[in-house]
Amino acid sequence: MKYHIIVFGCQMNIADAERVSAVLESMKYTQTANINEADLVAVVMCSVRKSAVDRVFGIVEKFKEIKKKNHGLKTILTGCVIKKDKKIFLNLFDYVIDIKDIKNISKLLGNCGSSRKSGPQTDNYLDITPKHSSKFSATVPIMTGCNNFCSYCVVPYAREREISRSSSKIISEIKNLVKNNYREIWLLGQNVNSYKDGKTSFPALLKIINNIPGNFWIRFTSSHPKDFNSDVIEAMAKCEKITPYLNLPIQSGDNKILELMNRHYTVQEYKNKIKELRKKIPDICLSTDIIVGFPGETKKQFNNTVQLFKDTKYDMAYINKYSPRFGTAAAKLKDDVTWDEKKRREKVLNETLKQTALENNKKYIGKIVEVLIDSKKDGRLFGKTKEYKTIEINNDKYQIGEIIKAKITEALAWSLRGKIIK
Repeated sequence: MKYHIIVFGCQMNIADAERVSAVLESMKYTQTANINEADLVAVVMCSVRKSAVDRVFGIVEKFKEIKKKNHGLKTILTGCVIKKDKKIFLNLFDYVIDIKDIKNISKLLGNCGSSRKSGPQTDNYLDITPKHSSKFSATVPIMTGCNNFCSYCVVPYAREREISRSSSKIISEIKNLVKNNYREIWLLGQNVNSYKDGKTSFPALLKIINNIPGNFWIRFTSSHPKDFNSDVIEAMAKCEKITPYLNLPIQSGDNKILELMNRHYTVQEYKNKIKELRKKIPDICLSTDIIVGFPGETKKQFNNTVQLFKDTKYDMAYINKYSPRFGTAAAKLKDDVTWDEKKRREKVLNETLKQTALENNKKYIGKIVEVLIDSKKDGRLFGKTKEYKTIEINNDKYQIGEIIKAKITEALAWSLRGKIIK
């Protein structure tokens, strides 16, 4: 029996997919990259953006074609699914299952035709040992869910309230990864800063992980600015395995829009945290998330975001055009910024970002950096620096998963080029 898995969305969805794979392989399924060979197709969906949901509808049409030839094909939908979507997809998939209930897949498939809804699941599904898709970089969820209820976001409805994993189980998982020569560990959560297991806070967890023997890097995402505090900054500065990279989503550079978004911080408070961070970690590289065209956003308010980009000098930004999501508070607001204007604002921010990113990257010319190789192509190596910058090296004598040293010879806006230093 073969299964094919399709994943949409963020790193948390990828981590979920790795646990779905582990469950299916415990049932003696083997993975296939060819959907036409599969006896079972599992889709791990994302509900955060409407475009991601639309892509799932597109796949359903493909299932219909495949089932004309393979009548026994079974389809499962799981991941980040809101109730409204769940009702629709119950009629389009053979099974729709909450991600926290994936241990019940075996029962579900063993009782085909009985109930489309899985039974209750008391164990934390995140404690399932995943089938990692990489041999050198691993995602380790430390919590799931969200209590923030940002007005544009469906995550609290799709993943429910915050639940933190046991610190002992997180540590055990990471120790096993390090034992198996994993070089990069990503700690995941909708809001990692709010992690709490008894007396173990997020900064305390970072220090414990940092003290695990081995040659590996620690990264984490995602952080909410309102909970990103001095204790986290202090831990980042003191823990040598934590890489000098941070994604800190601002979402807007205007206080009124931040208030409408229910973000619970001001632009100045955000800037103060960046100032403290750069004082403690001068070589920190920063990325952010932005929504352009939020309901009511005027051109003046958007220009405040442009100014924030110029002031903060980000290395990277993930810019999204606002689209309403059913069930959120923002969906009740008038979506009054035209799509063309949203595209224009996106372009303006990208151009601003391109200038600051290039300016930042030029500072690396002549420097020697560590690089984790993640791919090889046409006689060249590609990888990421500790600062999470993409680098291209004109040499293919090293293996994927190795950490090497390279001297930067050229800077582009979105990447670096370098040569091996032996």
